[in-house]
Amino acid sequence: MKQKQSLSFWQIFNMSFGFLGIQMGFALQNGNASRILTDYGANVESLSWFWLVAPLTGMIVQPIIGYWSDRTWSKTLGRRRPYFLAGAILACIALVLLPNADRFTGVFPALLVGAAFLMLMDTSFNISMEPFRALVADNLPESQGTKGFAIQTALIGVGAVIGSFLPWILTNWFGVSNSLSNVKVQPNVVYSFYIGAIVFMAAILWTIFKTKEYSPQERIELGIVELDKTKDKLRIPKIMWKLGVIQFFSWFGLFCMWVYTTTSLREHTYDLPSMEIIKEALIKNPNDTFAKSQLLLSENLGDWVGILFGIYNGVSAIFALFIPRIARKIGNAKTHMFSLLIGGIGLILMYFMPNKNAMIFPMLFIGIAWASILAMPYSMLSGAIPANRMGVFMGIFNFFITLPQIVSALFSGPIVKYIFGGNAVYALVLGGVLMIIAGILCLFIKKEQID
Repeated sequence: MKQKQSLSFWQIFNMSFGFLGIQMGFALQNGNASRILTDYGANVESLSWFWLVAPLTGMIVQPIIGYWSDRTWSKTLGRRRPYFLAGAILACIALVLLPNADRFTGVFPALLVGAAFLMLMDTSFNISMEPFRALVADNLPESQGTKGFAIQTALIGVGAVIGSFLPWILTNWFGVSNSLSNVKVQPNVVYSFYIGAIVFMAAILWTIFKTKEYSPQERIELGIVELDKTKDKLRIPKIMWKLGVIQFFSWFGLFCMWVYTTTSLREHTYDLPSMEIIKEALIKNPNDTFAKSQLLLSENLGDWVGILFGIYNGVSAIFALFIPRIARKIGNAKTHMFSLLIGGIGLILMYFMPNKNAMIFPMLFIGIAWASILAMPYSMLSGAIPANRMGVFMGIFNFFITLPQIVSALFSGPIVKYIFGGNAVYALVLGGVLMIIAGILCLFIKKEQID
């Protein structure tokens, strides 16, 4: 029987390069969506509700795209690449529209229009993203699985660094304003989204033109029975359930970080009032110099959160390159366990940091966990699921990413308001505890289940 061909580093790089653009889009969203929605009028208690959009669309879209991409074959674009392209086109439109939502208001307020554009953005990201996981598993022999997902994770990190740093770079290197004076969204954020749209499309096109997929005839030669010729039932392997529980606790912690870091930095680390209070003070007295200084500091801290997120993504890009070597020595499960424990400690440490510069330290810890979260679960899973249903299984596995985000979005806001007394920083501590639990649960994954 024919075997899958081992690919060179650059072949795997080209195959994964589109993820750089996708993750740049996600980084712009993660670092700025809360900020944009706050500018449009959302308060801290409602922020997590707006973030429901992302996991809900992922839960719906990814299994559907996985199902159809398993059954697709285009002589021009292949099996997975048609979905890359469709998602990229929609993503570029959404990236341009979100920071301009106030321009489309008429009957509906800017906040509601912004939420709708955020939903379009997440839908399009998921259309492009889901087939990428399947593509790596499709094209690589099992012996290269960890290496493939590690390279993909490194490119994810690079894209996220660029997207996270971009607003700060535009302001500090090119003089683009980050002020809210006379605008709804800071110009540096708006232009960052425009650049993100261009890079997103360019990266996807690179993968489309540089990557080849196995044809239906070649897949038959590899022993992969096409779906229209099989009646196999959809059975979820045990390893998928165990990894799913680990994913649940891991992603709950990440979601808390993405939603509440900006608010925590403003209100806990720098003891600033909420943006609502600052804006109300300026409405009452536009010449209030103290309120203006608080607003300026808040805007700068918002840019700094992008830097922090870029740092942990940069660390993940570097650490991802060492993951295959570490995994060969201590195993996939232990590699993931230690990474999650380190990340959980990092989230808890955010509570104790005295200033924005000190916040860099916990980001180093979180970057290690992020690299492992993006690579190891998929590496452990890919060898346990049928090759002819790679797309749909990867889509189903996404449930274990979206479900914790939905739970967090529904309950973290009330928890912050009623249990934590409005102190968003405690949501970061809670996220750290849950990530540590995820690390401990890796002890229940046995080597024979991975093999």
